[in-house]
Amino acid sequence: MEKVLIFGHKNPDTDTICSAIAYADLKKKLGMDVEPVRLGEVSGETQFALDYFKAETPRLVQTVANEVNSVILVDHNEFQQSVDDIETVRVLEVIDHHRIANFQTSDPLYYRCEPVGCTATILNKLYKENGIKIEKAIAGLMLSAIISDSLLFKSPTCTEEDVKAARELADLAEVDADSYGLEMLKAGANLTDKTVEQLISLDAKEFQMGNYKVEIAQVNAIDTNDVLVRQPELEEVLTNVIKEKELDLFLLVVTDILNSNSVGLALGKETKAVEQAYNVKLTNNTALLEGVVSRKKQIVPVLTDIFNKM
Repeated sequence: MEKVLIFGHKNPDTDTICSAIAYADLKKKLGMDVEPVRLGEVSGETQFALDYFKAETPRLVQTVANEVNSVILVDHNEFQQSVDDIETVRVLEVIDHHRIANFQTSDPLYYRCEPVGCTATILNKLYKENGIKIEKAIAGLMLSAIISDSLLFKSPTCTEEDVKAARELADLAEVDADSYGLEMLKAGANLTDKTVEQLISLDAKEFQMGNYKVEIAQVNAIDTNDVLVRQPELEEVLTNVIKEKELDLFLLVVTDILNSNSVGLALGKETKAVEQAYNVKLTNNTALLEGVVSRKKQIVPVLTDIFNKM
């Protein structure tokens, strides 16, 4: 049996890393030769979860076709968010909870995409459907993924299914979801040792919106000023990224995890799209986005609608 690599999107978040590990665990127990890998550096939040549950960090890969013929994608489907040589390998499966865009395969595949807040919520179902018990450490990683994606159940993407799965997984992991979750989120919000380049790539995704190329990065913070105090340096680096990638818009979203608001820093030719989307006026390239915490539900679809009309 040929080996298969399992991975999530570039600039991996906690769901990406933990879901790759968890799905690899399930697949191995079903007799498949698989390995979880990652396409970027591990964040402080994710490292906290890995350390807490004594899990090994997946190895970093730049390409996959030099190793395998087939792959499984978790937590993404859009090819621009995936490994650079994704079009040269066969995609066997996709387990995801995002929009479907820029995705095409030459062979049939297993595709599981559900409108829930986290990939790990779907994986919880898959373990049950296959009659496989979830071990303590894997349950802890899956719980961490749900807490991360749902901002401890505060995000509008969070569903009853996510909450139910999280409570089940917390019992299996033998932790209190709320106290553990807050500790984990705070670990991820400690940005003191991050360079500007790291800040804008911690959780960044590129999107094609109509005829426009957009990148949206999100940073969680205890105090948004911890990030925005570095605005001149941020803008210098973002300007270079926009030029290098030929972006029409780069939106950096700094999210206050305690008060559930965000500040958007927008640069590029099409910053007016942000003003139209949220009925705000950018001042010094920034605007308060009240109640906005979810890129998937409150940013990507709103901006996509605006760009499709432009």
